[in-house]
Formats: sequence, structure tokens, C-alpha cells
Amino acid sequence: MRKFVYWAVVILWMALIIFFSHQPASSSDELSTGVTEVIVVFIEQMLPNTDVNALELNHAVRKNAHFFIYFILAILVLGTLTKFKVRGMRGVVASLLICVCFAISDELHQLFVVGRGAQVADVFIDSVGAWIGVGLFKSIERIRLWFGNGTK
Repeated sequence: MRKFVYWAVVILWMALIIFFSHQPASSSDELSTGVTEVIVVFIEQMLPNTDVNALELNHAVRKNAHFFIYFILAILVLGTLTKFKVRGMRGVVASLLICVCFAISDELHQLFVVGRGAQVADVFIDSVGAWIGVGLFKSIERIRLWFGNGTK
């Protein structure tokens, strides 16, 4: 039963992604603008003479959100598959397939959301986030095994 909690976490993370994707463009922009404003205030406090282009920063915040949300998803999926004994290259490929297919379906879903659309570039960013998440997971796994703290 405890292993199924791992899948529940993956599904909850996917639900969070769908929640963000289902927001109309105006709500989504409002959220990212709020995050951008916090970052601008922080930068201005730390580097008072720095000129910050909020529009460019907001674009970067939005694209980084894609990257990091799929980075986390890939780690959660691969960790869950590992608990279910799907390891090695099979686990890596399965994790990436799940993440990339979910990214594609999420972009297609946005075609039906007010003011939103599907962006191939976003699927690419999501996929890169997933690749790096899987790479980090496998690197940490190898380091743990190398130092004798990991289990097979």
C-alpha cells in the first residue's frame, strides 16, 4: 500500500500542472507577473543600481516554470518507478516517455483554455526539464551506490 502513495504524489503533481494550465491566459499572466514583481524587488534591494526589464524577466519566469515543473515531475516519476522495480534504462525511458507525453497532452489541453494555445517550444522546455531531472536522479543514485549508501 505504501508504494501506491508514490503514484499518488505523481498524480497530484500532474494535477497541479493541469491546474496551472487550465487557468485562462489573464490569470496565468497575473500569477507569473506577481512572481516577477517579487524577483524585481529582490534584485533592486540586492543591486540598487541595476536596471531590470520586467517584461523580459516575466518571460524567463514563465519558461523556467515549465522547466522546473517537469524537472520535478521526472524525479517523482523515476523515483516511483524505481520503487516498483522498474530500473536502469527501462526506468529512464519510461520516465521520459511519461513526462514528454504528458507535456504534449498538456499543451493540447491548453488549446481549449481561454487565451491559451499549444506551444511546441514549451514541450521542448518541459522535455529538457524532464531529461535533466532524470539525469540528476540517476547521478545521485550512482553517487549513493559509489559511497555504499544505496540499495539495489
